[in-house]
Amino acid sequence: MAAKILDGRKLSAEIREELKQRIGRLKEKGVTPGLAGILVGEDQGSTAYINLKEKASGEVGIRSEMVRLPGYMKEEELLREIELLNLDVKVHGIFIQLPLPKHLNEARALAAILPDKDVDGFHPINVGKAWMCQQAFLPATPLGIYEMLTRSGYGQLKGKNVVIVNVDNLVGKPLASILVQEGEKTGAAGANVTLCHPSTPDISAYTRRADIVVVSVNRPKFITADMVKDGVIAIDFGANYIEDPGSKTGKRLVGDLDFEDVKWKAEAITPVPGGVGPMTVTMLLANTVTAAERQTGG
Repeated sequence: MAAKILDGRKLSAEIREELKQRIGRLKEKGVTPGLAGILVGEDQGSTAYINLKEKASGEVGIRSEMVRLPGYMKEEELLREIELLNLDVKVHGIFIQLPLPKHLNEARALAAILPDKDVDGFHPINVGKAWMCQQAFLPATPLGIYEMLTRSGYGQLKGKNVVIVNVDNLVGKPLASILVQEGEKTGAAGANVTLCHPSTPDISAYTRRADIVVVSVNRPKFITADMVKDGVIAIDFGANYIEDPGSKTGKRLVGDLDFEDVKWKAEAITPVPGGVGPMTVTMLLANTVTAAERQTGG
């Protein structure tokens, strides 16, 4: 029997309806959640993504302010722009669209955002608090993955084996910080988590014992059916364009799982597109609403 498809579009729509209600309650108190984004340069992918965030903000009732800066901007000028947003009481959440141009220090820029407004969850204080199971903003993608699991009936993770094939600051590490925690708080799952580098020899020795496999390496068919056990929950955050003569563009978007084969062994699986991707922007919006509530006592 084929796996249950974890529909990120449907779950995202449900969460956005919940956000509209929370935003409505804030507006009754005279507060409109504000999200500010900073884009440096004219990278096509980054431009498209920031436009998507701006559009999604408007759809749920968040006031968005996207600051578009030239690629030659000096670091002190960027830090000054960040400080202006830090001081603006109408801005509750700030994010920097990555990557920045190479002459700018990404770590310094991210650390310049006030932790209480860091809705991307990249400030060192938020990263540290997340590992200590304290109140903190978490990056949108791992937060979206956790929401998918819990809302789809797979949130009871205590003692489960989770293998994450990714070790970066966007997915692997922050997702591990959510899933390893124990306790009663949201995000305290109590799972046994293994982080794997994609280059790990015989990586299947790890993935085959996993109850949940999460992969984000941007390599099509990186995880095949023989690399997972029966009944696995398979989460895919890969993005790869492969040749597809039957499509209008001649290309097709796929993830890192061999979806057509893995779905016959898995209990549940995320598609690409339509899985984790739609959840990412939605969880950024959710962090913004939470930031507005915390900053205004709402």
